[in-house]
Formats: sequence, structure tokens, C-alpha cells
Amino acid sequence: MKKKIVIDKKIISEESPTYIIAEMSGNHNMSFDRAKEIIYMLKDSGTDAIKLQTYTADTITIDSNRPEFQIDGGLWDGENLYSLYKKAFTPWEWQKELMEYANSLGLSCFSSPFDLTAVDFIDDIGMPAYKIASYEINDIPMIRKIAKKRKPVIISTGVAYLADIERAIKACKEEGNEDVILLKCTSAYPCPYEDMNIKTIPLMKETFDCLVGLSDHSFGDEVAIGAIGLGANVIEKHVTIRREDGGPDSGFSMNMDEFVEMVKRIRNVEKAIGKGTFELRPKQIKERMDMRSLYVVKEVKKGEVFTDENIKSIRPSCGLHPIYYEYVIGKTAAYDIHKGVPMEFGMVEGLEIIDV
Repeated sequence: MKKKIVIDKKIISEESPTYIIAEMSGNHNMSFDRAKEIIYMLKDSGTDAIKLQTYTADTITIDSNRPEFQIDGGLWDGENLYSLYKKAFTPWEWQKELMEYANSLGLSCFSSPFDLTAVDFIDDIGMPAYKIASYEINDIPMIRKIAKKRKPVIISTGVAYLADIERAIKACKEEGNEDVILLKCTSAYPCPYEDMNIKTIPLMKETFDCLVGLSDHSFGDEVAIGAIGLGANVIEKHVTIRREDGGPDSGFSMNMDEFVEMVKRIRNVEKAIGKGTFELRPKQIKERMDMRSLYVVKEVKKGEVFTDENIKSIRPSCGLHPIYYEYVIGKTAAYDIHKGVPMEFGMVEGLEIIDV
């Protein structure tokens, strides 16, 4: 799988900053102006992309009152699938304009398709990538159609067994598309922390040899920030303006100010993670002057024996390396030395240079 993927000229790789996706989902509350406001409020946040969802109630399910079409438990307890999706979908006629508006503000915009017609629609309006939602990971015909579009494919794994992930990736590869990013996800809304299992992120990276990330439905930003430390290349979180405004996804979405703060914290963590190296930064090289070294701490006369009373390892590091301490003890001074003078080779009779 590829380790460098480009969406709208933005590189996603192990060396690049975390790619941050703001999921609007149904948080527009069926208002086009509110959808634009969400995008506008993200323009200077450091977010990389806004994500939409492309479906209608009729393309994602059917209007049925059979028991399996009723939601039992959780945020949408008692809802009928069809009625929920009628409230949550993003009108298709908005999406091109929302994409262009996001682009004008420096944000990418792409979507999750939920049927074959949505795959074509997303391609036709020029969106640069596809996101496959967790519950669609088993729709191999749709994944094959997406892969054939030769655009990056981001796949959530929230309800997937290992075999489901393998099958989805295999379908993409068979269609000649290796621009695949896997997102660790737990499909619970909101998701309890103990169910997140973000240690799976490095395991996914090792198992599938691809870029990975997190689609996060937990409260707060702790899990997303923790995922960065585990090697996540992408973070996706739902965002709304204010949770109290309501809407089908508001209960597990971040307020705008929380989302913007999360982006800032992620960028700070990225700086702190840096790269794995034993090399020192210039400031730390300079700070080495404050390390310890050997100093004469009492007046010493020529021929006098060096003891633990007249030499010590102290700060700063202008004198001999402390490793010489045991070699100096018991030897004699080559000349008179004043208190407070850093030790050097010429002061000690018979002292040989050793490898430090």
C-alpha cells in the first residue's frame, strides 16, 4: 500500500502533519446557511477537510416498520431508520456549492457515498476523495466502483472483523487503487473510552502496511491526541456549532470551539513528537555547558595528592569529564592550583587520555 497519499495537493504521510477531517454529517440541521457557517468557522483552524455524507433516506434504507428497521438503544433509541435519515441527510443539490465554498477558504471537501449513484455523483462534482463509512465496509461492489475512480479511499473499520478489512483492501487493490487509508473506529455514539482500543492503530499499520488514523466518536479530544502518539496519520471528528442547537448527531459532536482547540492541541503534540533521534537540538547542545565536570575545590600545591576533599564533580562542564574522577584520585598535582579552577590534563602527573 502507498505511504504517501495526496488530497487536493495536501500530502498525507508518516512525515506530514496529521490530516484532520471535520465531519459535518447532519449537523447542518437542514439549513444550507448553517452548513456554510460550519465551514466558515473552520477556515483558520488548521483543519484540512470538511466531510459530508451523500445519501437520501431512499438510497440508504427503505421505509419499513419491521422490527429490524427500528433503532433499539443509544442516541437514536426508538427511531425508525428511514425517518432518522430523512432528518440527517445532506441535500445533494447543496454539495457542489459547499465543496466550492470550502475550497475558496482553503479547505478540502469530500464525502461518504452510501450507494452506487452517490459514488458517481461525488465523482461528477469533482470531490477529491472518498470516505467509506464503517457500516458500508462490507459493500464490496460499491468499494470496487469507488476504487475504479482512482481517488484516495479512506475506510472506517468500526464494525469490521479482520476479514472485512482484508476483503475491502483486496477489492481496492484488485481495481488498481492502493491509495487507501484505514481508520480505527468504534461504532458507538458516543463511544465510551474503554471501547476505543486505540492500540489497534499501530497494529493496523503493521498488519496492512498502510497509512492509518482514527475516526473518533468519544467525548473530548483526549483519545484523538492519544492516537497521534500511537502513529495516527488522520483524525476525523464530528463537529457542530453548538451541541445545544440539537440535531441527529449533536449528542456526540464537538462544539466548534472544542474542535478548534483540539486542532491546536494536535498541532502542538505533533511538534513535541518530532522524530525518533538521539541527536540534540542546538539549544540542548548549548545546554551541555551546564553538565558536570571536575573542578579543584580547595587550594592544591604542587606534588599534593588529589583526594575527594580537593576535587569534585560539579557544574558547569568546563573541566575534565567526570569519568576521569577515579583516575585522578591518588595522583599528584603538576603545579599549584587555585580553588575553583576547572581541571585539565596538564594538572595531573601521569594522567592518560581515555576514551569517553
